[in-house]
Amino acid sequence: MVLLDKGLSTAMNTKIIGSGSEAIVLAHGFGADQSVWDKILPYLAQHYRVLVFDWTFSGAVEDHSLFNPVNYSSYDAFADDLIGLLDEMNLQSLIFVGHSMSGMIGCIASVKRPELFKKLILIGASPRYINIDDYVGGFEKSDVEQLLSNIESDYHNWATRFASLVVDTKDPPSVEKFSKCLKRMRPEVALPLAKTVFYSDERDILDKVVTSCTIIHTTNDFVVPSSVPSYMQKKIKAKSTVEIIDTDGHFPQLTAHLRLLDVLQSILGFDIPHTN
Repeated sequence: MVLLDKGLSTAMNTKIIGSGSEAIVLAHGFGADQSVWDKILPYLAQHYRVLVFDWTFSGAVEDHSLFNPVNYSSYDAFADDLIGLLDEMNLQSLIFVGHSMSGMIGCIASVKRPELFKKLILIGASPRYINIDDYVGGFEKSDVEQLLSNIESDYHNWATRFASLVVDTKDPPSVEKFSKCLKRMRPEVALPLAKTVFYSDERDILDKVVTSCTIIHTTNDFVVPSSVPSYMQKKIKAKSTVEIIDTDGHFPQLTAHLRLLDVLQSILGFDIPHTN
């Protein structure tokens, strides 16, 4: 966990938008920053106090000393940062929306401090990426080793190709947006972080989660196979549901934000004016 004189909220570029009685926290995933939420933020801010921030690995964070690969070799350290940030902002009983790796970070934080979380919404989350026994994570170990080798040998070229794999290519501006986010993250950060993410195995945390969950998945996600949401639903101890958005890619908040908002509306019960 990062300890700073100015506090986590300053270091992690934390902002609160909106003035509702309830709080929602939006947590981005690998290689991204808080700007991936820009399309849905104005809608949510009409109903909630919305907290956005940048993880310490993000290229948007100015102090490069904050991310120490040794300290962040597991999701536990990220969960501790999240808890520290929520305590600093005096938030509890909140709605947590975690994309990709942040979905599992939110699960871990909710096990450590369940009173902080009223609801977990997990978008494109996965407890493990490498296939093992009868579990389908989507990648063979050799796939991950090749991915890491490509990051190490030519990070910027890899970032361009990876963005086009994980973001729906029918939305070129969104592909370009994530590509730029990835390239702002330093290669010496990207490699150890990718190891943390793609070698992670958090399956055992699922049956300790006592906070109500909604798992959101797209119909075609390069990173997370369609079997993973149902696996998570069966394993999570708390009441959990799965919502499928009929779109391609790992980033519905970028490429299908109105459909994502429809799902969030049905989960949380707020009204959305349907405008583009």
